Amino acid sequence: MEKRTGGCHCGAVRYTVDVDLSQPVMECNCSHCQLKGLLLAFVPGSSLTIEQGEDNLTEYRFNTEKLQHLFCKTCGVQPFARGEKDGNAMYGVNVRTIDDIDIGALQRVPFDGKSR
Repeated sequence: MEKRTGGCHCGAVRYTVDVDLSQPVMECNCSHCQLKGLLLAFVPGSSLTIEQGEDNLTEYRFNTEKLQHLFCKTCGVQPFARGEKDGNAMYGVNVRTIDDIDIGALQRVPFDGKSR
């Protein structure tokens, strides 16, 4: 695990996350993730801190409506989604929004969200 920072395109939303980028990130093919090109790393709720701009986030829910896909009201970038797994808070961090990320160095694992 390493502490990384990230945020949206315009800088209104900033976060800090403890994440293990040596683990594969999820590349989901659902209608939402595929259109946005999301690459997701899931972390416990306690591993992410919204440093600024929480009031600038708005949410989008679809399908089961269990995940809050949160995006910046100003620039539209989705830095993360918030939800629960087994009763515990968790975040799905869009690793593309992590500062100075080397996308090519990440191992991707496909996830068939389209069929769910």
